[in-house]
Amino acid sequence: MSHPDFRLMSQDELRDYFLSHREDRDAFYAYVDRLHTEGDWVEMPPLESLQDLARYPEFTKRFQDGSTPKDSAA
Repeated sequence: MSHPDFRLMSQDELRDYFLSHREDRDAFYAYVDRLHTEGDWVEMPPLESLQDLARYPEFTKRFQDGSTPKDSAA
């Protein structure tokens, strides 16, 4: 089975490909590697309570603004 060149796909295209070809391990690993290198993660320790979210305004702002990850914006 021939695979598309995952390096040429955008993160959204790679995600969509993986979601429609869930049995494709190469696509899974390519997607996870891409998330690791290009993801816009907000790192934070586990929360003890909902009030702990107040300590991470950059995390909650994403949801309040309805913003999307950088390569999902169209």
